[in-house]
Amino acid sequence: MSAFPPVPSPVFSAAAASAGEVKTAPNPLTGEIARRRTFAIISHPDAGKTTLTERILRAGGAIQMAGNVRAKGERRRTRSDWMSIERDRGISVVTSVMTFNYGGCVFNLLDTPGHEDFSEDTYRTLTAVDCAVMVIDAAKGIEARTRKLFEICRLRDIPILTFINKMDREAQDCFALLDEIAEGLALDVSPATWPVGRAAKFVGTYDLRTKTLHTTEELPPDDPRLTEMEEECQLASAALPEFDQESFDAGHLTPVFFGSAMKEIGVTDLLDALVAFGPPPRAQKTETREVRADEEPVTALVFKIQANMDPNHRDRMAFARVCSGRLTRGMRLKHVRIGKQFALHTPQFFFAQDRQLVEEAFGGDVVGIPNHGTLRIGDTLTEGEELRFTGVPHFAPEILRRVRLDDAMKAKKLRQALVELAEEGVVQLFRPQDGAPPIVGVVGTLQLDVLQSRLKAEYNVPVGFDSTPYTLARWVTGDPAALEKFTALNRTAMADDLDGDPVFLASSGFMMTRAAETNPDLAFHDIKQIGMQAG
Repeated sequence: MSAFPPVPSPVFSAAAASAGEVKTAPNPLTGEIARRRTFAIISHPDAGKTTLTERILRAGGAIQMAGNVRAKGERRRTRSDWMSIERDRGISVVTSVMTFNYGGCVFNLLDTPGHEDFSEDTYRTLTAVDCAVMVIDAAKGIEARTRKLFEICRLRDIPILTFINKMDREAQDCFALLDEIAEGLALDVSPATWPVGRAAKFVGTYDLRTKTLHTTEELPPDDPRLTEMEEECQLASAALPEFDQESFDAGHLTPVFFGSAMKEIGVTDLLDALVAFGPPPRAQKTETREVRADEEPVTALVFKIQANMDPNHRDRMAFARVCSGRLTRGMRLKHVRIGKQFALHTPQFFFAQDRQLVEEAFGGDVVGIPNHGTLRIGDTLTEGEELRFTGVPHFAPEILRRVRLDDAMKAKKLRQALVELAEEGVVQLFRPQDGAPPIVGVVGTLQLDVLQSRLKAEYNVPVGFDSTPYTLARWVTGDPAALEKFTALNRTAMADDLDGDPVFLASSGFMMTRAAETNPDLAFHDIKQIGMQAG
């Protein structure tokens, strides 16, 4: 099992100084922080990500009966897919946060959307985790969405564990799958377990690290599946690298697990590995320095907002990663963006939409903070230090639509709803400076379906969408006088985003290029750091 040594704090005494020795005082936070495991599950749609999430929760004792995304009957619905549109369509469209205990560790599991139309939500979620479990369909191998999510993890040097799912079905050869991961992702692979049997004859796994066999039935020593497994394990050990903690932590090597989430085979292998060598909370970057998890002052990063988790109370929940220190109920923190104190009266741990009050949380934990629009994605909370965590971006939308409201009496309600859902990150909201109806920007059309569904279900505001003459949106920064002149000349194509930052809407790539070439004092950005002015 990996050891996580405390980071020593030098304490000098006169005796020690005279003897030339340095004594260290143990950091009281180290033990609690070292047992935190905060991870996300990523995959292409239909690879079995949400089913694996349910099985992990069941293996961890968090639920009594695991559900399937497309199961029949309410009693077998998934706990992580709790919105009606998720259950109707059999997909995840929001990130769910679930906290549970297993093997002496506190797990914070984030189940991310697999569909590419919700890539921004997934990207922001990956700012809050210390490692990721990449789920691969054993028959299909690496798919497009898996590759994209992996690239995001690589940009952040996030360690990855690979779970090859659906071994109970017809699948590719194990060595072919390992080669595909190694060559397709330029990643060293080290098998942590090996399948016993294939397809209908798949009965369990062999743990190469602990040399133990985990099967669903007793197998005689001469069972051909065991013989085949032994031969393949010998070949794998000779041809593939052994697990190396340092290489894994750096994101260069992935331990590979085989299993079937549906049949709950290989799930405990994965959990045991996260306990044994999963990374504890990592240092988080700010504009000025790195914040270590074992620092005593509390810092936290808001990476997600969820509105109306409880429709009866129209609540707004900010999900925050505790980046350092020991957070306690009732403490007051500085809201850095607005410069005011923020009281944590009722911080909460989450289990999908269910919740319980948090008396204390440590670096690495994810907590929910009820608020009424005060907190936004990208906000930083501290005990007084002027810090701003980085790496939480907005990407320029690829689809722009005007919102059509047939009932003019609900115009005020629509404005409020759009602001709340835009703060949550469901869509981006642009208010044209010429007073035209609001424009929403999305990555994919499925986001428009979600927006339409939620406006009707949660706000009782049915809407439609009309096309716009614009295809591109870019944030504009630069010399104030040049920006004012550009805005005056392009009033009908200028809008303000949710933060009031100016956005130029172009009808084509040619018009955007022309605007940039004819205005050298201005910069046009397709990425904006949340919590900061575009730039």
